[in-house]
Amino acid sequence: MSDPRIQTLLQDLRQANPDLHALVLQLREKVYNLAPGASEQVKYGGLLFSHPEGKDEAFCGIFAYTNHCSVEFGRGAELPNPHQQLQGKGKHRRHIKLNSLDDIQASHLTETLQAAWALAKQ
Repeated sequence: MSDPRIQTLLQDLRQANPDLHALVLQLREKVYNLAPGASEQVKYGGLLFSHPEGKDEAFCGIFAYTNHCSVEFGRGAELPNPHQQLQGKGKHRRHIKLNSLDDIQASHLTETLQAAWALAKQ
């Protein structure tokens, strides 16, 4: 987390909504645990994560909104969706909405992140 914009974004979120801040921190930890070597940057008002060996595109992003967080997948339409956890009907993008820390487990996020990370290598 050497980019000062990441720290600023997280500090602003902590002041605005401590519960969403805690959720974003848990989501970031999950991304880094499942995707060692991922790079992180602030873009579009959220945090984007890229694969160092993949194309120059993010494999997922974490965005905090007023009442929820969204984990977004630029190639989400290509990801398996056996639990119907991915939302969205666009040509490429899909997302998972999370309202609390409990939603992380219930959303099957681990499986989706692993699939997105593997897809990013291609």
